[in-house]
Amino acid sequence: MKPKYSFVIPIYNEESNIFELSKRLQDVAEQLDGTTEFILINDGSRDRSLILMRELHEKDSRFCYLSLARNFGHQIAVTAGLNFVRGEAIIIMDADLQDPPELAIAMAEQWRSGYQVVYAQRSKRHRENWLKRLYAYWFYRLLKRLADVDIPTDTGDFCLMDRKVVDVLNAMPERNRYLRGLRSWVGFRQTAIKFERDSRFSGERKYTFRKSFSLALNGIISFSRIPLRISTYVGLISAAIALIMACMVLYWRIVQPTAPLTGFATIHIAVFFLGAVQLVSIGILGEYIGRIYEEVKGRPIYILGEVGGFEDNQGLPQRLR
Repeated sequence: MKPKYSFVIPIYNEESNIFELSKRLQDVAEQLDGTTEFILINDGSRDRSLILMRELHEKDSRFCYLSLARNFGHQIAVTAGLNFVRGEAIIIMDADLQDPPELAIAMAEQWRSGYQVVYAQRSKRHRENWLKRLYAYWFYRLLKRLADVDIPTDTGDFCLMDRKVVDVLNAMPERNRYLRGLRSWVGFRQTAIKFERDSRFSGERKYTFRKSFSLALNGIISFSRIPLRISTYVGLISAAIALIMACMVLYWRIVQPTAPLTGFATIHIAVFFLGAVQLVSIGILGEYIGRIYEEVKGRPIYILGEVGGFEDNQGLPQRLR
């Protein structure tokens, strides 16, 4: 029989968290009103994570696992898990236990009341430095202002989605995926559950500033054309400033030949300013062209190295059967 609930959990070097994670997931499963499966996705871990996932599967058949051939990134690992889910309600969460598994019970209640997307909204972040909190605060509000769709603030990938929503997401072929944005883009009835985000149970955080910045940039580029418009506006403003400066220099040359603003420094400042505007504009344009390049190559989004728990083929996507 197909399970009613499916948990999708990407894992990257989380061997110190897997035992506690499995224990809490099993406790949650006992409180849900239906059968449950847990899909663990090994995203190219270098520690014993895959070995522990195999052991979990041998002890409890509800634990299935996918092992990607290399590290494809968090968003792609979640996408792989969504391709394999068999449940009616799908919960996405991280393995570091900053997303409390127990919140899935409240999410399931909202789902049964008719909501098709129930996302967890962070009201507080424990043991995160002020710089990380400040960066996250302004990023989500900037994204909300720039995006073409209404992406809720202070929300990550931790959510419950109805099977209909997941089927729509699986039908989307794009490779540069920002799932919390796609989740908002598809629509359906959505609601939030507020929670306080815990600190990591064990180990070091995997999302470095560089990875967080890359994800943030991907979210903005994927759901907004405003950066392109900004570069156009800045170019027009720069052209207007350059025209005004040209008129002023011409005036001073004729009326006040000794004016200080006609000197070498003024020319240098104008050249550097216009050069910076051009380079920034080219960089923004390059981000969009790079995404077009990734899409048209048509490579698979991920490559599987090992699959456990889907031997009956019922959970395999059609293209893999």
